[in-house]
Amino acid sequence: MSAQVLSHSLSNNQLKFRAMIPNLPLLRLVSLACILCLSMLAVASEQRSYQAHNLSNNRLTIKLSDGEVSLNPVGPSALAVHYHREGIKQLQSFAIASGRDNIPKAHLRDEKDRLLFRSGSLSAVIHKSPFRIEYLRGEEQILSEESGFFATETLRGFRFALSPREKLLGGGERVLGMDRRGQRLPLYNRAHYGYTTESNQMYFSLPAVLSSNKYILLFDNSATGTLDLGANEEDILQFEAVAGRTAYIVVAGETYPQLLENYVSTTGKQPLPPRWALGNFASRFGYHSEAEVRATVDKFAEEDFPLDALVLDLYWFGPDIKGHMGNLSWDKEAFPKPEKMMADLKERGINTILVTEPFVLSTSERWQEAVANNALAKNLAGEPKRFDFYFGNTGLIDVFSEDGRDWFWNIYDNLLEQGVSGWWGDLGEPEVHPADTVHAIGMADEVHNTFGHAWAQLLYERQTAKYPERRPFIMMRAGFAGSQRYGMIPWTGDVAREWGGLQPQVELALSMGLLGFGYTHSDLGGFAGGEKFDRELYIRWLQYGVFQPVYRPHAQEHIASEPVFHDRRTRNILREYVKLRYRLMPYNYTLAFENSQTGIPLMRPLFFENESDLSLLDYKDAYLWGQDFLVAPVVEADVDEVAVKLPGGTWFDYWSDKQYTGDQAQIKVDLKTIPVLVRAGAIIPTIGDIQTSRDYSSKKLTLDYYAHESAPNSQRYIYEDDGATAQAFEKGHYEKLHFSAGRNKQGLTFVLKREGEGYTGVPESRTVTLKIHNWQQVPAQLRISGESLPIFDSEKDFNRASHGAWYHKRNQQLWVKFDWHKDRLDLILTNP
Repeated sequence: MSAQVLSHSLSNNQLKFRAMIPNLPLLRLVSLACILCLSMLAVASEQRSYQAHNLSNNRLTIKLSDGEVSLNPVGPSALAVHYHREGIKQLQSFAIASGRDNIPKAHLRDEKDRLLFRSGSLSAVIHKSPFRIEYLRGEEQILSEESGFFATETLRGFRFALSPREKLLGGGERVLGMDRRGQRLPLYNRAHYGYTTESNQMYFSLPAVLSSNKYILLFDNSATGTLDLGANEEDILQFEAVAGRTAYIVVAGETYPQLLENYVSTTGKQPLPPRWALGNFASRFGYHSEAEVRATVDKFAEEDFPLDALVLDLYWFGPDIKGHMGNLSWDKEAFPKPEKMMADLKERGINTILVTEPFVLSTSERWQEAVANNALAKNLAGEPKRFDFYFGNTGLIDVFSEDGRDWFWNIYDNLLEQGVSGWWGDLGEPEVHPADTVHAIGMADEVHNTFGHAWAQLLYERQTAKYPERRPFIMMRAGFAGSQRYGMIPWTGDVAREWGGLQPQVELALSMGLLGFGYTHSDLGGFAGGEKFDRELYIRWLQYGVFQPVYRPHAQEHIASEPVFHDRRTRNILREYVKLRYRLMPYNYTLAFENSQTGIPLMRPLFFENESDLSLLDYKDAYLWGQDFLVAPVVEADVDEVAVKLPGGTWFDYWSDKQYTGDQAQIKVDLKTIPVLVRAGAIIPTIGDIQTSRDYSSKKLTLDYYAHESAPNSQRYIYEDDGATAQAFEKGHYEKLHFSAGRNKQGLTFVLKREGEGYTGVPESRTVTLKIHNWQQVPAQLRISGESLPIFDSEKDFNRASHGAWYHKRNQQLWVKFDWHKDRLDLILTNP
């Protein structure tokens, strides 16, 4: 079947056509309309031309034949580009952080047929007629508008040209493979219950991509839309939205880590969370009573599992799943003394996290209160908007209105005063959001994708204003570009409790981490479904969890999510992994600190190591945990060997010290192990076993140094503060412990130094055990700051002594024990 266009005309920027359409199906009719619409846009953009320009206060404004465009430096090598056309409503920028102080001065050069506008290493080349902007990093073109900005009565967006081999990563939570080029991505935060190995639309969409050309392109638009990455036209990147801000941001970098740092310098850096956020969580759907909470905590202690947090799902405010959402106050039948319960948990080092949702059911205790306080979004008649969804008939708190924010915050503040330590914001896409819902700043489809963002902003800003010394904990499953600056910790939603649910978790975490969300994590063990307990799946998921940002098993309660309620073999295997998580806390906390300073995620893709190998951009079976660990989760049943790509260099098996080189390793595993490798030259800090992060101390510190001739010089550090004070680093309340190792033919020099003013509870001295791996001989001499250390013949004598050394011949490890006070310490090892 075909349609013949009989005539068309372009008048006042509108394309009119007449077509003969015999029995044309609706879908093809819509496709034809879209093609003709885009034809109109192309014609319109060809007519756009430069008329005049003005540079003022570092902002370039250009008058065009159909409006104007402004280019504004908003960060290191970052430009915000905002097109204005009369009659098009504009919303605020949600993506750009306020208070940025590292914006370079822009430079402009006016040439006959173009303008050159440069900020940092990023330049915009603005062609005057036909009007078009291309972007250079140094002298290299990295991105170019094709027809650029377009707008119709119902659609607005941008078109960019793609280079032939360019790969595009990002777009938020999707299960599509790392490279999303060729995909058409819906931009509408939406729940995907029970997902497994494929999902085009999930809880947390992001209108942004990271390119293999080392730029990030972010569309600063909160509305419902689509990101077409060469799906309809293979060489075109097209952003479309039904409304919203007609703006985008381009960020450039010389390397991928620098690109990411420039991006978070523009959109905001994730604040350092409290140290307890890196500990073990008890969580399920859900704990029904105070008695159940206390019994669960006792079980963790009885089974010798460390614990730092307990999460209460919706039963804290009602006895049933349905009918109570919006109560937002304790069900005193089930939780008769919540303040005392939380105080008792706190005394044991356990923090209470409450779930809250932005929905207030008309059957809830607070419905009339919410209506009276003008806290709810409206319908088109100006009354509170009511609609039905799974939990009942409901209204939606308007987090964009001052009244809505005030009402919601007063509830949170009261709970904080009772002893709550952290928040879990659920259903914040929002899960149901009728298009005819009216918010203070616009309709639902205009602001949908920033609802969770505004909710997190409310919590973060109000809490830090009232409690400036306290670090917020805010876990949410939906947000927008830049939500990380409000401390948002995303999780990957209601994943299926099956192998297919585990398999995409690395992809999801890496994809989100590339755009600022370094704490993206999964419900360990899987959340949805599952007919019976699968021991192997459960163990593999929780083993992986040791090397993901938040350790939180969570699931529907018909199968226990907590390891303490499973069989002895499962408990014994996972107890050691949970304890390992705590032993690694100096390393993990340093990763969190680095993320707060540079945006680099805790889980890092292998292509950060080898940027010339484009195939690594697609790789999602393994990842770097910080700088020095390479982890490959086991994601299939009955596996005894795993093939792992290596990014170059030499790597040690963390469990056995076996060495691997080349571009791939075949690693044998059993149920007790997953592939975990350590980089040659790494210095891994650990502490002894503790039951809660409240007891954290580096007074006794172990340093595992992986010596190898390929890495003759190593420098590492760990970051230390009290684990709780907000902006401790900025206030100078911290220490950095620096370690360096240098090898030569004569032996090894190991240097320890301190930096910083210290913090409450800082150890005045530390007992250090240095374990040198891959060491083939007993040293002839060991000296620390000029004094000789004894070398013992047996491990027993070494353990009894306060200082000295012992050579573990079977493992080829040299252990050295000594005290380190505040001054620099030099350990010199001389070969025989």
